Amino acid sequence: MQILEASDGVGGRVRTDRVEGFLLDRGFQVYLSAYPEAGKLLDLEALQLQVFEPGALVYDGRKRHRVMDIFRRPSQLIESAFSPVGSLVDKLRVALLRFRSLGSSTEEIANRPDRKTETFLKQFGFSDKMVNGFFRAFYGGIFLERELRTSSRMFEFTFKMFSQGSATLPARGMGEIPLQLARHLPPETIRINSAVAAVTKTSALLPGGEEIHGKLVVVATQAAQTSFLVPDFKAQAPSWRSVTNVYFSAEQSPLNEAIIALNNSENGLVNNVCVPSDVAPSYAPPGRSLISASVLGLHKDDTLPALIKEELTTWFGDQVEDWNHLRTDLIKHGLPEQAPDSSVSKPPGYLKMNDIWICGDHTTSASIEGAIISGTQTAIAIQKSLN
Repeated sequence: MQILEASDGVGGRVRTDRVEGFLLDRGFQVYLSAYPEAGKLLDLEALQLQVFEPGALVYDGRKRHRVMDIFRRPSQLIESAFSPVGSLVDKLRVALLRFRSLGSSTEEIANRPDRKTETFLKQFGFSDKMVNGFFRAFYGGIFLERELRTSSRMFEFTFKMFSQGSATLPARGMGEIPLQLARHLPPETIRINSAVAAVTKTSALLPGGEEIHGKLVVVATQAAQTSFLVPDFKAQAPSWRSVTNVYFSAEQSPLNEAIIALNNSENGLVNNVCVPSDVAPSYAPPGRSLISASVLGLHKDDTLPALIKEELTTWFGDQVEDWNHLRTDLIKHGLPEQAPDSSVSKPPGYLKMNDIWICGDHTTSASIEGAIISGTQTAIAIQKSLN
């Protein structure tokens, strides 16, 4: 087996860089500890998963309000129940949705009628105040879109994962996940800095003219590159959601807890803010804090860090003036679009075109779990075909 990797390391969209002693994931990401298939392949103990608080702080333009999973944080019952984010009936509906999701298998969720997440939430009985005041911001950070146009199957799956487990960060960064998987392979299996110019069903051609032959070819790249290598895939290729992530360093954390802060005001660029070093102290050098701010879409303006600092001063006060800009990540290919009645969570989890195998989260669900399911199902199918 030969793996040809175009970049300088494995991981694709899940990479971590060390910058000035900080661990910078390429865009704000989390690993959901309840992922069933990923949990079978990964050594979660070795990843030293650091856990977020089960809830969020919601900024309404004036102050931050706490909304927590009261089943895991019962001491927060009163504050969460009477926060102005949604009504008391909305909070009871969240509990009902939690019980429903925990009582449903992933297979049952994948076979339910599909619709936009916004439609699902309103049909479930949530008020506009709850949909607009919580779900758009929280799932805006997950789906990279605030319109809630994503498949309700994907929403129900992720809601189940949040209810069943925790959002986490590996102590050595999200990039440790693909690195751990790569360590199971012989070192000579992976060739980095090896872009592929063309493929056939049994060969891969490199730009320099080298041709590598084998029994079969698997294209496991993001969808745009797959369309280039397998032109017939272009008709099925999804569009992409983009995100801009800006990192700052500071002497102190503006949150001082392992939680995500969401923007529910009618103004501003920022969708969500967190302090990864509050979750995993190893993300920052001693005595420093790492702050992550996510803005949906691509924002190439060099003044963006200054605009974000100005905006977040209304959230956190004058301490923001002392933040230092570390890096801005423009992530064009953040997540593949997942419209209702797409291939989300539907078998077989891979494609075969012109006898070329295609896998990736764009063939299942846009998540680490989806990518692993796709890869696993592709391997099983290949074994059967070879036998």
